[in-house]
Amino acid sequence: MEQILKIFNLNNPMCAFLVVCLLYYIGEFIGTKSKAWIPSCFITSVLFLVGYWYVLPKNIVDISGLGAPFGGMLAIMILITHMGTVISIDQFKTQWKIVCVTLAGLVGMIVFCWLLIYVPYVGRTNVIAGLPPLTGGIVAAIIMNKAAAAKGLNTAATLALALYAVQGFFGYPLTAVALKKEGTLLLERFRKGEVTEEEKEEIKANEASMSAGLKEKKTLIPRANPKFITTSFILGKLMLVAMFSMVLSVFMKKIPVLSYLANPAVITLFLGIVFTELGFLDKNSLVKAKSDGFVMMVLMLFIFSGYKATTQETLMAAIGPMLIIIIVGVIGMGIFCIAVGKIVGVNWRLALATSLTALYGFPPNFILTEEAVKALAKTPEEHDFLIGKMLPPMIVGGFVTVTITSVIIAGIFAALI
Repeated sequence: MEQILKIFNLNNPMCAFLVVCLLYYIGEFIGTKSKAWIPSCFITSVLFLVGYWYVLPKNIVDISGLGAPFGGMLAIMILITHMGTVISIDQFKTQWKIVCVTLAGLVGMIVFCWLLIYVPYVGRTNVIAGLPPLTGGIVAAIIMNKAAAAKGLNTAATLALALYAVQGFFGYPLTAVALKKEGTLLLERFRKGEVTEEEKEEIKANEASMSAGLKEKKTLIPRANPKFITTSFILGKLMLVAMFSMVLSVFMKKIPVLSYLANPAVITLFLGIVFTELGFLDKNSLVKAKSDGFVMMVLMLFIFSGYKATTQETLMAAIGPMLIIIIVGVIGMGIFCIAVGKIVGVNWRLALATSLTALYGFPPNFILTEEAVKALAKTPEEHDFLIGKMLPPMIVGGFVTVTITSVIIAGIFAALI
């Protein structure tokens, strides 16, 4: 009996592995069941946070075998390099207006939140730690959490993770309202036969750019024979590019003008894009390697393990500044993205919806668009029309905010904390 109890002990690697997978799945299940209205990362964050307070060993992720080194720097660098293989240059060319609008939204968020450094209750440290996660996703949250923790700033480190976990609650409803208003007006024109030939060509161009992002095009470096492209081959290439970024980072830190961009995460992202365009990296690498889900789980568990140093007092100290940063940041984003939208010809509804992707990224941007279209369209033709008009801008918005810009902002802000 004693031997059986040892098996079901949380200090047993197998039991620890089972428990962390179960906690992670509960978040996924609720997120899927609620159609992403309740973020999975929020549920799992709460489970780990409360678990660390009362039940879970502080090192349960390490005990499970999913901790460092793979569940840290290795997984981060693999994922960031993979992010570069997902980006489609063709989509950015087609959706240049959305690129301008979403970048403006991020500038507005930074400008408005930066003013909060003069508010004693919020403070400079919390603003610097919280802004990058607010402008993007998991990578920015990890970078700022590690930077704050390294300086012993536990409240700021907790705030970075908490922002990532809860910001979707603000982004989802606002995006849903904007998309439904946009979809309603588009449908009115579609049903009246007011869709122009120029718009029809635009939809075709959007569809072409999205499909191009999924295809392997002819490149400078010839693609390897498909039968030799294995999981180990793809992961090895991703890590080689990541290692190259570390080498470049060492040299860039010695150049004053480039030192703020010398964060390996920033360099790795751009090298991922470059080496994918050259043909060295496979398009959508982790998906092709059938490893995307596992790597993401390992990386998320690394984030949740960061809560082990979070006390109830630390969490309470972070909640107030966190809510202020989110509210002020979203207001600044809305004002700037709508203003630039007027200049480049993007209506306020689409400008706001695409900029809000900074608060959740992919796949919620896809899910929210699909949900809005399903709720409005009554025929397959209406469905295809709305998807063609709204989905490409939303996907590009997520790339600009979460995949690219947030990593750059985090790299710069990590040096300021």
